[in-house]
Amino acid sequence: MFDFDAGKLIVIGIVALIAIPSKDLPRVLRQVGQAVGRVRRMAAEFQGQFLDAMRESELHEMREDFEKEQNKIKAEVDSAMAGVGLSGSFDPLTEARKQIVDAVETPIAPAAETSAAETPAPETSTPETSAPELPAPETPAALPPPGIAAAPGGSVSA
Repeated sequence: MFDFDAGKLIVIGIVALIAIPSKDLPRVLRQVGQAVGRVRRMAAEFQGQFLDAMRESELHEMREDFEKEQNKIKAEVDSAMAGVGLSGSFDPLTEARKQIVDAVETPIAPAAETSAAETPAPETSTPETSAPELPAPETPAALPPPGIAAAPGGSVSA
């Protein structure tokens, strides 16, 4: 819009020094600086709003693409499930809920009481297949009480 290069800015500065008295120059420069700051803030705000609108547009397009792909995949899964013989959509939570309700509502059959005479006896092993018995571990004759060490030669010392 405004094409100010270094040469034009120098010419404007020289004209400002000639036209504006030296005692009013600091006040004028301050006002010019504030005006330039306001213009920059407005430009940055406009640019931010423009970028937000672009992001929203791109996000909306991405969301539409995602929904199209999701519907496409869902249709493929439904057709594959129909080909296998399953109908409807697969919902593991509904299936789990159904199994839990069935398990809770089904009455528990009383345990069949069996007597000791009716229970079959455990099978006895033949001598060829049984494991050999291990000898009992040897225990020392006299162990010192805990906290007291045995001295060399078998005597107990405190």
